[in-house]
Amino acid sequence: MQAPPGAGKTTRIPLALLEAESLDAAWLDGRCIIMLEPRRIAARAAATYMSELLGESVGGTVGYRMRMERRISARTRIEVLTEGMLTRQIQHDPGLERAAIVLFDEFHERSLDADLALALTLHSQSLVRPDLRVVAMSATLDGVAVARILGDGTAPAPIVASEGRSYPVEIRYAPPRADHRLEAATARAVKTALAEHEGDVLVFLPGAAEIRRTAAALDGSVAPAVDVVPLYGMLDQSAQAHAIRPSPPGRRKVVLATSIAETSLTIEGVRVVIDAGLSRRPRFSPRTGMTRLETTRVSRAAADQRCGRAGRVAPGICYRMWAQHDQHQLLPQAPPEIINADLAPLALELACAGIDDAGELRWVDAPPASGLAQARELLRTLGALDEADRATAHGRAIAKLPLHPRLGTMLSRAGASVDRAAALAALLGDRDPFRSDGGSIDADLAWRVDALLRGGDANADREGLRRARAEQRRLAEMISRSPRSASATMSTGALLALAYPDRVARRRASRGASYLLRNGRGAALDSGSSLASAEFLAIADIEDRGADGRILLAAALSEAEIRGLFADQITESVDESAVRAAALTALERRGLASLPWTDPARALRARIAFAASLQGAGNWPDVTDDGLATDVVAWLEPFVKVAGGRVQLDRVDMLAALRSLMSWEQRQRLDEVAPETIEVPTGSRVAVDYSDPKAPAIAVRIQELFGLADTPRVGAGRIPVTLQLLSPSRRPVQVTRDLAGFWRNSYFDVRKDLRGRYPKHDWPEDPLRAPPSRGVRRRPR
Repeated sequence: MQAPPGAGKTTRIPLALLEAESLDAAWLDGRCIIMLEPRRIAARAAATYMSELLGESVGGTVGYRMRMERRISARTRIEVLTEGMLTRQIQHDPGLERAAIVLFDEFHERSLDADLALALTLHSQSLVRPDLRVVAMSATLDGVAVARILGDGTAPAPIVASEGRSYPVEIRYAPPRADHRLEAATARAVKTALAEHEGDVLVFLPGAAEIRRTAAALDGSVAPAVDVVPLYGMLDQSAQAHAIRPSPPGRRKVVLATSIAETSLTIEGVRVVIDAGLSRRPRFSPRTGMTRLETTRVSRAAADQRCGRAGRVAPGICYRMWAQHDQHQLLPQAPPEIINADLAPLALELACAGIDDAGELRWVDAPPASGLAQARELLRTLGALDEADRATAHGRAIAKLPLHPRLGTMLSRAGASVDRAAALAALLGDRDPFRSDGGSIDADLAWRVDALLRGGDANADREGLRRARAEQRRLAEMISRSPRSASATMSTGALLALAYPDRVARRRASRGASYLLRNGRGAALDSGSSLASAEFLAIADIEDRGADGRILLAAALSEAEIRGLFADQITESVDESAVRAAALTALERRGLASLPWTDPARALRARIAFAASLQGAGNWPDVTDDGLATDVVAWLEPFVKVAGGRVQLDRVDMLAALRSLMSWEQRQRLDEVAPETIEVPTGSRVAVDYSDPKAPAIAVRIQELFGLADTPRVGAGRIPVTLQLLSPSRRPVQVTRDLAGFWRNSYFDVRKDLRGRYPKHDWPEDPLRAPPSRGVRRRPR
């Protein structure tokens, strides 16, 4: 189902399906309608609005269910669930016997939970519930790909499209000055919008920190009748509801929101949208085993979604805080989370469902095999999978918890230390309330846990502390209801090691506050850290920079605790990571030229350098000699092999190593900015030489360009390539960046010379009308 924002997908379709039952919709047969929403706030809002349309309270005909919150009764026929809840429901009831239809709302967001839930739902449908209906709904979606997955194998599912009702939105591009901070530029745009336009203003910012700073910049500088309100996922329900409600008569509202307001939610009265063009997305690093939020540019689809919010009630205006020529550089769609996500939760769910091979399921995008292998290795270390990758009793137990398997393992094995473990899980599951927006404090997690357990800290973020304390109480109560064996109390470091056994670390005696992790990575504490004298650490968070990552969150533990927790896993062996590190340190002295550079690796390096020269070095990895040499241990170590105690530097896959420096988004953007090849009129793909970043070039025979009027371009259409025009024997004839000028002028002199040297080839008088050719002209039969 494809329809623009405001067309009624979220609230009208479920009610229409329920109403159809009274018109002889036998397939419903008294069963319920399940609708998945990607966000808690959208699930609540949708259930509330549908209930109001029916003249009821939430929990009657329409209810919702989400983590640690439910408004469902025996009368409920429409259940709005957050995505993870459906996966757990399928584990409990593989046939989804209570459901007649499952609606996946805003499916274009392609969260990991949504992709997994759809795959498991279709699996249930194919095995035991052929009557189960499945619908994917979105405003911006590759409908063809999804329809193919939803089809029956012989034909795709039908696509229903609605144009909806929306008003025109004028788009203005207003890039901030390079020397202006985002928040200050946004505040100026808000004040301009309030002065020049009517209605409420919806502002899209990447995260809560930017929202707070923009609100501070607006404080005291807008009219008294204007309310500035935040809207992001971790706000309490009353604050979220206040942001969504219409403004009272005589007042206006500025809503400072994250991408939470892109879809599903209707904020009445918005006539102006100001889009900073950024969003914050989780990104998993297979190299470090950690997930970190990254600020990235929005996709074109997301930008269109945001813009459409201004045209819901009347003609509107959208300010885009980037240059118009940058619009075509945006990715068409945001990459699906499954491509770059931590797949440990997914791998555990598959194991609990008895699915050994992920290929058995129908995926829109299948989970990467390497990511699944890494996830299963972690789950085996946690004791959640056995050696055959089947779910253990422990794995099945933690799969029922609304937590990552790491934190579920810690809580389930905390014994008498449940309160401390719950506090630790609450702190790790949300933004650190003890760290200011721009500052940093000591990495020690133990004092944070102690502060939370005793009620807080004077310097903590009050809202973040309130959330953490509420979460700690919920988790402690949930675990306390489960049977567990008596055990001695555990330190924060020992509890952390249960969750992060791969990040137990030992201090390197010769390198101060530098540590070697169990997984072979290096990490270091900030100078002056209270943990610097600890012999052993359990590490929760590392900033992955340089040869040694910066330790952000950790706790000390003793050797006795390590032996007590991991006695069966302690072995003595050659420290391959130390061997690699020593070899790479020596390489830093010898220089990068001694590495086994291949032509494809050199070409990729040149493409990245060209992209950096065009879009700014900060947007791309630094692949200069100095840049690569600075972090050679960090980026090259995973690709160095050790055999027989010797490092095999001559077998390093340099192409793969360079690719690892780029994110998924950067790899996609590189193909747009610096394509590896250019297709010429004959259909040949000619490699682009970026060795001179100021003049990328291709070498191509003149005849293959017949019919092409203009010079091909790279740099997303901004940079004409240098054409090294070749004779049929591939000898250089002419060099130009102006193909049109060559055809008008120089071609005729070149033609005169080449006709005599290559008489079997065509040399037409009008090259723009002639068909391109790779070889000699064909003789008529």
